[in-house]
Amino acid sequence: MSKWRYDGYDMSGARVRGLAEGESKSEAEAKLRDQGVFVTQLRETSTDAEDRAPRTMGTPQVRTGDPRRTAGFLKQMALLVNAGTPLADALAAVERQCADIKLKPTLTDIRRRVEEGASFSESLAAHPRRFDAVVCTLIEAGENGADMRDILVRVSAMIDRQAQLRAAMVGAMIYPLTLVTVCLAVLVMVIVVVLPRFGELFGSLSVPLPASTQVLLDMSAFLQAYWWGVSLALIVSVGSAAWWLRTPSGRRWTDMAVVRAPRFGPINQAFMTAKVARVLGLLVENRVPLSDALSLVRSAAGNTLYTELVARVEEAVERGEPMNRVMIESELMPPSFCELVQTGEESGRLGEVLTSAADFMEIENEALAKQMTKMLEPMILTVMGLLVGGVAISMFLPLFDLTASAGGGP
Repeated sequence: MSKWRYDGYDMSGARVRGLAEGESKSEAEAKLRDQGVFVTQLRETSTDAEDRAPRTMGTPQVRTGDPRRTAGFLKQMALLVNAGTPLADALAAVERQCADIKLKPTLTDIRRRVEEGASFSESLAAHPRRFDAVVCTLIEAGENGADMRDILVRVSAMIDRQAQLRAAMVGAMIYPLTLVTVCLAVLVMVIVVVLPRFGELFGSLSVPLPASTQVLLDMSAFLQAYWWGVSLALIVSVGSAAWWLRTPSGRRWTDMAVVRAPRFGPINQAFMTAKVARVLGLLVENRVPLSDALSLVRSAAGNTLYTELVARVEEAVERGEPMNRVMIESELMPPSFCELVQTGEESGRLGEVLTSAADFMEIENEALAKQMTKMLEPMILTVMGLLVGGVAISMFLPLFDLTASAGGGP
């Protein structure tokens, strides 16, 4: 018998949470109804396969696979549902047309579950690595009375938009990273290949060497003699750093550096704020209870600092306090966004306000991604130019001194 985690209200109106047992969702819901519990959320907590792990609120969700493929699947479903195609037939049609060998087995399993009587949201929830808790909750809202086609379109647009912004960020970093890689490769080649030949030349001429040139020659000799030790130390250091960055303390340090870095921190904060606004706005607009919506946003935040901020907001809401009071005390949310949240809370149109704010911020964020590239390029070129130029000057200083001495002789 399956176990189901529920959220709801008892006969007195107090909020209750817990576990219920039942062979199906409807059976568990019926048992809770007999106990006087009005259920608002009901999710299965255990399945057989690892890929069918439960989606729990407040737990970070990891999405694998191409998100644009997932968005495309939801768009196709929206078109077929809008045309009046039965859900199982729509899934079968999308499955037949799917050419993605990674997505097709998932669609097959979803169709099979729907044909066996499971709801669409339950079938999607069986694959949390592709459909996270936010997506499944929104689909469930569509099943419970909202416009399913509209929700499918908006969820697919949200996934697609997030993928586009992520691609814009990655694209903005490709050129700077290429510059760094090329400059470092040139620097290593000069130190390891070119400098030893200059060292032989200087030794044959018995030229007194400046301190900077001598340091570079000593560094070159050390790298040639102990290259294996340097390589091993580099591999160990990179591996240790990669391992530490995956630990909670390393993840927190990374997240803090991302949002508080000079010049680039505000840009990353803008991206994170837009993501929070988009997800929370969609959930609230589709009548998901605010506290549950905040819990889902917390699981989808993707940044430790924002996860903690949303958790504080969630606690404030449960105490009956407004959201903006906690947000405005944080440095992570811009004051203008906090004012919009306050306006939405006071007017009762929080979901609409958040969605509009997300639309505006995402347009601005594309420009910010391009601005980031423009800021990085001159900085990287300047630093690398100083390094390579410093090495070049140190190499030629003895020759300049030799030329000056020869020109000043009798």
